[in-house]
Amino acid sequence: MSLRRRVVAAGVGRPGLAKKSAPAKGNPQAQPYFTPEGLRFLRGLARNNNRDWFNARKPVYEAQIKRPMLAVIETVTGAMMDFAPGHVRAPESIMMRIYRDTRFSNNKLPYKPHASAWWVHDGLAKTSGAGFYLHVSGKQVEIAAGAFMPDTEQLLAIRRFLMEHHHEYRKLAQARGLRRLLSDEESGEGLSRSPKGFPAEHPAAALYRQKRWGFSASLEPEMATAADFAKVVASYFRAAAPLVALLNRPLLVKAERPRKPLF
Repeated sequence: MSLRRRVVAAGVGRPGLAKKSAPAKGNPQAQPYFTPEGLRFLRGLARNNNRDWFNARKPVYEAQIKRPMLAVIETVTGAMMDFAPGHVRAPESIMMRIYRDTRFSNNKLPYKPHASAWWVHDGLAKTSGAGFYLHVSGKQVEIAAGAFMPDTEQLLAIRRFLMEHHHEYRKLAQARGLRRLLSDEESGEGLSRSPKGFPAEHPAAALYRQKRWGFSASLEPEMATAADFAKVVASYFRAAAPLVALLNRPLLVKAERPRKPLF
């Protein structure tokens, strides 16, 4: 499955829907990593994706998935104050729902067999712009950064920006620190020809024919059980932060433009 589909499936199109819940009295503070029991829950959910199975084990989900994921997000977000402060938000608004929106889908399975999070830049809505993504399932841990689902207007803005800044983009995309950690390029299937209004021959043609720009890495699921898991995720995000900032540059200029007075 492509990263774009996984982002959609993760519920990233509906940010901020993970409701905040206080830990139960007497429960210790959740640690920023998962337990083997949490991974077993996710594998079981993948095999038994139905409401009866999930509801009977909802306390396990709350204790072994939701609370650790929020703790991971909080730790990662704290680290991001140093290199991506524009992406800092409340953990509850970053974590995605476990419940699938099946209204317009042929796939009626009610749950996603993974925990996921999307760090969007402040001022940009939903999945738009460039951001950071984390996905934990019983099969893998996926860490990604980039612009994977820009809306139509943002897609045009990024393409125009890359016409003038393709050297800068390519330099960041080939940075040793980034490619050492996030080695999989997530450019997707590009256009067969240049978009309308863009020259057919140009040094940036290969870039502006893309529909998304970013990089990812897939790790073994047991990585999520390591005590330093959140620290590892933050290090991946740090390596990708300059590229994410570059892709957001043409979008944030417009987002921060003051509105014209009505009178």
